Amino acid sequence: MSRGAPEQDIDENGLRVGEPGHAAAGVKGVLVSLQRSVEQMGVARTARTLPLLNQRDGFDCPGCAWPDPRAEEGDKRKIAEFCENGAKAVAEEATTRRVGPEFFARHSVAELTERTDYWLGQQGRLTHPMILRDGDTHYRPIEWSEAFRVIADGLRELDSPDEAAFYTSGRTSNEAAFLYQLLVRSFGTNNLPDCSNMCHESSGSALTETIGIGKGSVSLSDVEHADLVLVVGQNPGTNHPRMLSSLEKVKKRGGRIIAVNPLPETGLMRFKNPQNARGVVGDGTRLADEFAQIRLGGDLALFKALNALVLKAGAVDRDFVDGWTHGFDEFAEQATEVDWDATALATGLEREQIERIAEMVIRSQRTVACWAMGLTQHKQGVATIREIVNLLLLRGMIGKPGAGVCPVRGHSNVQGDRTMGIWEKMPEKFLAALESEFGVPVPRQHGLDTVDTIRAMRSGRVKAFIGMGGNFVSATPDTDATIRALRDCDLTVQVSTKLNRSHVTPGRTALILPTLGRTERDVQAGGEQFVTVEDSMSVVHRSRGRLAPASDQLISEVAIICRLARELLGPEHPVRWESFERDYDVIRDHIANVVPGCTDYNRKVREPDGFVLPHPPRDSRTFPTATGKANFSVNVPEPIEVPPGRLLLQTLRSHDQYNTTIYGLSDRYRGVEDGRRVVLVHPDDIAELGFAAGDLVDVISEWQGEEGLEARRADRFRIVAYPTARGCAAAYYPEANPLVPLNSVAEKSNTPVSKAVIIRLERA
Repeated sequence: MSRGAPEQDIDENGLRVGEPGHAAAGVKGVLVSLQRSVEQMGVARTARTLPLLNQRDGFDCPGCAWPDPRAEEGDKRKIAEFCENGAKAVAEEATTRRVGPEFFARHSVAELTERTDYWLGQQGRLTHPMILRDGDTHYRPIEWSEAFRVIADGLRELDSPDEAAFYTSGRTSNEAAFLYQLLVRSFGTNNLPDCSNMCHESSGSALTETIGIGKGSVSLSDVEHADLVLVVGQNPGTNHPRMLSSLEKVKKRGGRIIAVNPLPETGLMRFKNPQNARGVVGDGTRLADEFAQIRLGGDLALFKALNALVLKAGAVDRDFVDGWTHGFDEFAEQATEVDWDATALATGLEREQIERIAEMVIRSQRTVACWAMGLTQHKQGVATIREIVNLLLLRGMIGKPGAGVCPVRGHSNVQGDRTMGIWEKMPEKFLAALESEFGVPVPRQHGLDTVDTIRAMRSGRVKAFIGMGGNFVSATPDTDATIRALRDCDLTVQVSTKLNRSHVTPGRTALILPTLGRTERDVQAGGEQFVTVEDSMSVVHRSRGRLAPASDQLISEVAIICRLARELLGPEHPVRWESFERDYDVIRDHIANVVPGCTDYNRKVREPDGFVLPHPPRDSRTFPTATGKANFSVNVPEPIEVPPGRLLLQTLRSHDQYNTTIYGLSDRYRGVEDGRRVVLVHPDDIAELGFAAGDLVDVISEWQGEEGLEARRADRFRIVAYPTARGCAAAYYPEANPLVPLNSVAEKSNTPVSKAVIIRLERA
């Protein structure tokens, strides 16, 4: 029998609001994570599993991409090298709950559609391949060989390979990602949308243009030895909790931290580290020396002002600027004066605070700038990140210890996927190497990213969708449009570990292919295998699961790709897919020949801490840009005009979720209990709009599209009074994703604008 969580929905009408938590970690967090682990895994399984998390002989956390301590940098790993949310992620994957054929026999797709995302996720691990044929009401089990035949037949029936899209989540290993892109390009398309398109695509666009490589330039040691760390548009307490330990080291070494965020985030106010005595019984460490509570969309104006103040003070590192940069004169010509009225309007910050921050920047000899989706998911996200790079270039903060750029990636191997070729616009050098290595023709025409894939499915130009992990429906913007687009497909395939919203949003024929998780043993014909991943700071290392698979029907992502490739491409295809499935070392040998920086891959990943990929700006102040130098840029802020009676909304995570996986219905750090359909609004804005805290409202977004004003509605949200910036509001995704217009995207990167949505509130 399938064993799942209780089948009643959680009633969110019991919402309770209290004071936000005062510590981003501590005894409470430890107890919560252990409680969740025991609930999902049991005592013995918890004791066997958590000690292996993020250890050299264990498995990489399936949560965030924050790096592990490395011996060569003088850091030792802790016995418990994980955070509260990392433990929850493992518990969700290693749960003893199961979703098998009996579950699908009991529940129709129509019934499952009415369940919440939380309920779906709590049912447990998928155990068998399932199919929903055209006209069926229930998923039914299918043999693996038949499943691959159905998928291959569906793909071959397309008029063109470009009528298929192949999505990837950040959980996929390097080995699976490399084979997946090889399969897709062998099939004949570059339609490889991935989760990066929706998060750090803006970072990659800005950094590639300015320093020549779309990755961060710092190590963990650099962050911890910085004089000044800027944490901008990021909430590490929830999204990257282990980062707080690094920030604590910054403070202990006398460094300073500036937090720039519309919401006061608990972790950056005071951190109680459960790994030491002070964190357990003391007051913890106050992290942020300066909290700049910025209005949504005001970051570009802030950094424009900071750059002008640095120039005015004559605090430019002329040796660096003259020797390693291009475009300084054009930049400096427009960056000399600050329009303080316009800056105040855009940022909501006082001049005195901006000048204090500028003085901290000027005094610092080692500055690191960190950011996440609070910057990238804006219309001017790319321009904002370019302006941050301008600041670092002015001060010579690229290519020196303790300084550099640090885009903090949000999923465990999202950066590795891109390194392995998961991108719709891979450069010619990579494609040519791939073609030479395998003797197969590789298409050159750029493919579709995530937003363009939804548009193409909606218009009928894409008719087949295959998702290698992730939860496409709940991760993407404009939920109603995405649902309609997927349901219009002839074929949808989801490779997954657990039930999610995408499984109940099927095409005419839909398949669920269950796969091994990060925690499970992967045994192939060549013996027990390991996989590799890349963290947010370009460190590639091993991950080996130790638990027995949740079902004897599960196969690895590598095996799924190889078997589908054999069925789709035929036995005469020049790539020897059987050898890849048998022994993952064979995959890594090919990675070494194709992927830049991966020479001698098999040997280097067997080092205790793996190896660091080359990064020319960091390693030698070499900038692989069109000019051969680091490029200054000119960026002009475009004010966001918010009509009277409206607010500017950002979507965000609660503390009890990771990406689209919802662990529970509470947000301890923000004082929200037993409910997720909430909208956080400043108390003065609530009163000014004629509401009261606790009122039930519908949230309507307004966006000026090509055909006029477009309105989107999300019903029945509870107003919560919260000290966010005036005029700004916040709500959790995926519940608020229906409010994000599909066509509202960042300039250059095409990333959905989820952090600046104009809304109005109506009584429910």
